[in-house]
Amino acid sequence: MFRKRPPPEEERRLRANDREYNEKFQYASNCIMTSKYNIITFLPVNLFEQFQEVANTYFLFLLILQLIPQISSLSWFTTIVPLVLVLSITAVKDATDDYFRHKSDNQVNNRQSQVLIGGILQKEKWMNVRVGDIIKLENNQFVAADLLLLSSSEPHSLCYIETAELDGETNMKVRQSLSVTSELGDPNNLAQFDGEVVCEPPNNKLDRFCGTLYWKDCKYPLSNQNMLLRGCVLRNTESCYGLVIFAGPDTKLMQNSGRTKFKRTSIDRLMNTLVLWIFGFLVCMGVILAIGNAVWEKEVGALFQSFLPWDPPVDNFLFSAFLSFWSYVIILNTVVPISLYVSVEVIRLGHSYFINWDRRMFCSRSNTAAEARTTTLNEELGQVEYIFSDKTGTLTQNIMTFNKCSINGRAYGEVMDILGAQKKRVQPLDFSAWNPLADRDFCFYDQSLLEAVMVGEPAVHEFFRVLSLCHTVMSEEKKEGVLVYKAQSPDEGALVTAARNFGFVFRSRTPGTVTTQELGKAVTYTLLAILDFNNIRKRMSVIVRNPAGRIRLYCKGADTVLFERLHSCSHELMNITSDHLNEYAADGLRTLAVAYRDLSEEQWEAWAERFNGADKATDCRDDRLSAAYEEIEQDMMLLGATAVEDKLQDGVPETIAVLSLANIKVWVLTGDKQETAVNIGYSCKMLTDDMTEIFIVNGHTVQSVREELRKSRERMLESARTRDGGKEVEAQGWGGACAFGNGCGAGGASNWVSNESKCSPPQAPPSSFLESISGEFALIISGHSLAHALEADMEREFLETACACRAVICCRVTPLQKALVVELVKRHKKAVTLAIGDGANDVSMIKTAHIGVGISGQEGIQAVLASDYSFSQFRFLQRLLLVHGRWSYLRMCRFLCYFFYKNFAFTMVHFWFGFFCGFSAQTVYDQYFITLYNIVYTSLPVLAMGLFDQDVPEQRSLEYPKLYEPGQLNLLFNKREFFICIAQGIYTSVVLFFIPYGVLSHATQSNGVPLADYQTFAVTTATALVIVVSVQIALDTGYWTAINHFFIWGSLGTYFTILFAMHSSILFNIFPKQFHFLGSAHNTLGQPVVWLTIALATVICIAPVLAFRFLKLDLKPQLSDTVRYTQLVLQKKQKPCGRVGRGVGGAGVASGSALGRLGRGGSRRSGYAFAHQEGFGELITSGKNMRMSSLALASFASRHSSNWIDTLRRKKHANSTGMQNTPPTGEDSAASSQAPPLSTSSSPAGKAGQACYEYVLTHSPDDIALSVIRSPEREVGEYSTGTVQEAPFVWKGTGARINGASSPGPPPIAEETSSGE
Repeated sequence: MFRKRPPPEEERRLRANDREYNEKFQYASNCIMTSKYNIITFLPVNLFEQFQEVANTYFLFLLILQLIPQISSLSWFTTIVPLVLVLSITAVKDATDDYFRHKSDNQVNNRQSQVLIGGILQKEKWMNVRVGDIIKLENNQFVAADLLLLSSSEPHSLCYIETAELDGETNMKVRQSLSVTSELGDPNNLAQFDGEVVCEPPNNKLDRFCGTLYWKDCKYPLSNQNMLLRGCVLRNTESCYGLVIFAGPDTKLMQNSGRTKFKRTSIDRLMNTLVLWIFGFLVCMGVILAIGNAVWEKEVGALFQSFLPWDPPVDNFLFSAFLSFWSYVIILNTVVPISLYVSVEVIRLGHSYFINWDRRMFCSRSNTAAEARTTTLNEELGQVEYIFSDKTGTLTQNIMTFNKCSINGRAYGEVMDILGAQKKRVQPLDFSAWNPLADRDFCFYDQSLLEAVMVGEPAVHEFFRVLSLCHTVMSEEKKEGVLVYKAQSPDEGALVTAARNFGFVFRSRTPGTVTTQELGKAVTYTLLAILDFNNIRKRMSVIVRNPAGRIRLYCKGADTVLFERLHSCSHELMNITSDHLNEYAADGLRTLAVAYRDLSEEQWEAWAERFNGADKATDCRDDRLSAAYEEIEQDMMLLGATAVEDKLQDGVPETIAVLSLANIKVWVLTGDKQETAVNIGYSCKMLTDDMTEIFIVNGHTVQSVREELRKSRERMLESARTRDGGKEVEAQGWGGACAFGNGCGAGGASNWVSNESKCSPPQAPPSSFLESISGEFALIISGHSLAHALEADMEREFLETACACRAVICCRVTPLQKALVVELVKRHKKAVTLAIGDGANDVSMIKTAHIGVGISGQEGIQAVLASDYSFSQFRFLQRLLLVHGRWSYLRMCRFLCYFFYKNFAFTMVHFWFGFFCGFSAQTVYDQYFITLYNIVYTSLPVLAMGLFDQDVPEQRSLEYPKLYEPGQLNLLFNKREFFICIAQGIYTSVVLFFIPYGVLSHATQSNGVPLADYQTFAVTTATALVIVVSVQIALDTGYWTAINHFFIWGSLGTYFTILFAMHSSILFNIFPKQFHFLGSAHNTLGQPVVWLTIALATVICIAPVLAFRFLKLDLKPQLSDTVRYTQLVLQKKQKPCGRVGRGVGGAGVASGSALGRLGRGGSRRSGYAFAHQEGFGELITSGKNMRMSSLALASFASRHSSNWIDTLRRKKHANSTGMQNTPPTGEDSAASSQAPPLSTSSSPAGKAGQACYEYVLTHSPDDIALSVIRSPEREVGEYSTGTVQEAPFVWKGTGARINGASSPGPPPIAEETSSGE
């Protein structure tokens, strides 16, 4: 464990089957460790982490002071017991978390692997595998380490792997061994293999490997195509052998996995600062009182020396002052009692259980509940500004479905009734009745397409014939009639499955033939050529000869490239199909066009000769092949188009929309191809056709990336100047600064200076400048460009450009790049970040972010194990943040404000008393009250508030996402709020000390005996304190439950019960030295003047608070106040549904479905072109892969949604622009001059059967009414498509008249909900 770490490698050398040679390099073993502690290091490391909390160090210091009898007036156990309790609870929680990490590590390390040792395959645990070992892998096994593929059971030593754990992609990838080692398939031959590998040192680059194999006096280059990386899964390959190159922590998977970090919330960090300030304040008070003690002892105390001498250690007034200082430090330490931290842990634990128990975050399909895997970050959930999300498995379901198609000008897939309305809850078609080979999981609803197939429409038959022939899918028939398709891209799998269900079943293939079953009849086509796909062509074609001898080219691909190559007679059909494609794209579907061309024998032979020449060319082979493909793919006849749904998880578009309204930015970081990620961006409405501009950064060099980022910022500023001409000067004033490290501009925003040497690099402009530019922008950047953008001299440029965009998508990024992007935002934006993912490739990002969320999906549990919170659906993130997170932050802030208030009110009485007791460190209250004040008398009410308080119900939290913003701005608990709390506490302490002091010093009992004694004063002050803080928490509580009532009033009752018990003769007779206040409570509280004093002190303490809150509610209400008032009005003033009029914004409410369709004319996106990969056509025609069982069918999925959020944003912007540009008149002018517009956002979820209400907004100077228009009945959880109008509010006098009724409260909210465009 304490072995010296070897120096960094410059290159790696290893020899196969020679452990003795390899061990001298001290390479890492294959054992991994993701845990933080072990048995030996747990206690010291955990205590070190906990004592990084300033408060824990502070309490340890106080404990040491209390062990000194000369200065301590309180028992040491009052500090050590709570301190040990806090440390123990935290340690147990940390140990539990780390135990599960150990358990996961052990599970992985103890997996079995077959290792070739001494010519015999032996089973070894993964942790015992060493560099240089040869391992045998079998189908569906995980790869144990980073291996060099030596041989495979497949022809030509091909090997098929799935890399979902590494990059999130579920489609197959092909690897191939060197030809020189491909014959070593037998263990005996492999045992004799002694090749030596020299390669690059361990690194985190997943897509690159460089090395050389030396064997038999020859050397062979090695590349990434020869490597199997740890975390991959072997698919459709019976077995293979590999040589271990990197093991354990040196593997690329582990190199991309970040370290487990100790996470603390921003409130924790603020608390550390405040504790230091409080300690400084405590020292100042101690110094003041110590000086007072020195003066008093010198001037007054010296007179009493004859009968009141100093204690033996004290021999002069200075030493007396020194001891007095430390005594007061102990007495006044309750300004931050350790019970604060005990209560914080209890509240956080309670909030965690609320998350675990939330039934609305339970997924019945997977039987998975939400889980808070940590208890320390709950309030941070209410402050998130940036979300970094994986795509595959996080936003999508990994399910691809064939939804709609257009054939010969007719659209299929929309199920309409007789009147043309879309039917709902239609049963899927039953294909099994007439097609025994149909896939039972395939769902299609349009009966007319099946009828067209059965009646024999030629275009429909030819359409599905193309889908069954033009692909690179492999078919595996494990038993008669049971087909399993293995597709290289999920789109192809969906299309071939659709053709299969409609009677055109792809059965098998050889290098030269394709066998199908068309409507029950077996047909074998001769495969003449495959014109393979690539990202430039965006299409693929096959040329086949049917049994009748006719030669035909079938093509499918992106419509943008296919339409250019159609015969002129297809133009009319092209226009109709184009309209259908626009509709499909508007629904977020991935589209493809399908066409064919008949070829004569002469055309085929002439072209085949040119094709073979290009294929065998030694120079410019790819260009010659592309030219040959281009030549034959002309004058095609259009058949139609397909629409595949890349299924999103339920509620993803709505969730992203609501989070966006809450001012939370969502960035997608994915290992997928750019086009696939962009498609998902459109599907989940991160990207829309209404955006001002979408910037694509795809440069391969530092300079090109810098230039593209620069142009993006120029376009943003240009767009801002075009839209807001009056602000051009402001933009120009900042012009050159936009260039950051590019140079200093001397004038307008477009004046960029690329020569960095012309002037010193300017300071980065305020990040809010670009972000404040009105406009909808999106940034898409690839992994190789991101590598340059994350360099030190360019990262600020990238960050400022990205943060000015509404949506950011990073494609082809490695796991480490995901973590670097998160770290960049954390470092420069000082914002709370949340990372969410479901695979091992997301672990590094999850660990780096302030909050990590794991999706328990189909890619294992690595992300869940590394996360702080986990659930099964992305849509639950909305509830986690807007409900649980916001409430946790609100409750914690209110708890802390009240806690500091009540403890300053309690402690500062000792400070004032010091001036009247000779600065002798005498306490005002008896010792038992001091001990029980924070433990019994005031602990439960504040715990109840911290656990159960709400400002608005959970439904309103979701309806008004703007309620989330105070947490992002840290408004509810910050340094300013802290000083307000302690100021109120100090004011209360002044009242609680001087009012009883002033009254009791001159008061007498009914029998004439004076009341001015220490015991009476102590009981009066303590009773007034408990009553005042109880009334204060009653005012602070926003949501009353039976528990709140029981705890608040029960604590008061408990106080009086314990007070009378401790002042009773029974305890005095048992412990005469411990209970000195015999009968004090009965005598004191039996005097009317005492109760009048307590009442007077309470009124003086509470009245200013009430006045301040009423004025604040009247003059400057919070959004939550307005929402509560809105709810109150809605409950009191209900009207039946009728014809809905116009509200503030003048927009009527349209009826319709809650989720409407996007407007027509959306950009089309070809799913096939985006998800496919080049090279499989050549593999098929070469016959190299004909013995493989098949390629894996991986599915991405995306569920389309309506454009309700786009409508909301557009209308909101229009209204705000209108308000800015139109001068107010009349009452509107008066209203706008009184208060700024109150922006709210509504998403909603009305209850089933909810009535439709309407309120009319008036702008008269003396009243204001509420405009709320609700759409008709809506199911629970269904989102409205409306928007909220921004309106100025005026609040005059003591109330507002709502429809003629006067109701006090804050100005109401103006809300309007509509149903689409």
